[in-house]
Amino acid sequence: MNFDLIKAVVELVQQFMEQNEGKAIYSNNLQGFTEWLNASCRNGSKPEDPDWEGKESGRSSESIINTLLIRISRYAKSYSRSAISNSGFSSQDDFIYLISLKTMGAMTKMELIRHNVHEKSAGILIINRLILNGWAVQTINEKDKRTKHIQITEKGLALLEEQMDEIRKASKVVVGNLTHSEQMLLITILSKLDEFHDYYYRMNLETGDLLDNVYKRLN
Repeated sequence: MNFDLIKAVVELVQQFMEQNEGKAIYSNNLQGFTEWLNASCRNGSKPEDPDWEGKESGRSSESIINTLLIRISRYAKSYSRSAISNSGFSSQDDFIYLISLKTMGAMTKMELIRHNVHEKSAGILIINRLILNGWAVQTINEKDKRTKHIQITEKGLALLEEQMDEIRKASKVVVGNLTHSEQMLLITILSKLDEFHDYYYRMNLETGDLLDNVYKRLN
């Protein structure tokens, strides 16, 4: 019996448990350990750059990333439309705003709009539609009478619950055939990208100044 091999495997399992503890990036079973081991092996060697359309003619990685993000967002939107096709929702923004209110609690109009990265005019239309349908209500803050909050109603919660199976189905379909480890990696990358852009979004820069201001920070 090769005790050195057994010892090495035990040490790897211990390392896996320590790195995964409290993070739940991988499931604590053989499949999770295998995914972690494969990811560790990939990280230990320099990955090859992928091919993409137009690469040979000089198309940049920034260009293809931008295109792919737009395409994925459009795919996601089409699945969302399908998920709510037989509901009272008129757009995916209706249930996205309600989910925000359900998970985050009551917010001011601008907090809710910023949370969902909308322009003020578009966000106000969505909020007014939620209130008109009785899915949300505007309340006055007890501590500060000047502050008004938007909160989800029982009717909104009920409608959201009715559609959650379809919404979850759409979310699962958008993720497609990515493995668990690929999903975790994608969350890490997109979270980093979201944090970068959110910083400038909250600066409320004028549209004409936005691109140049952010571009300068990258160079």
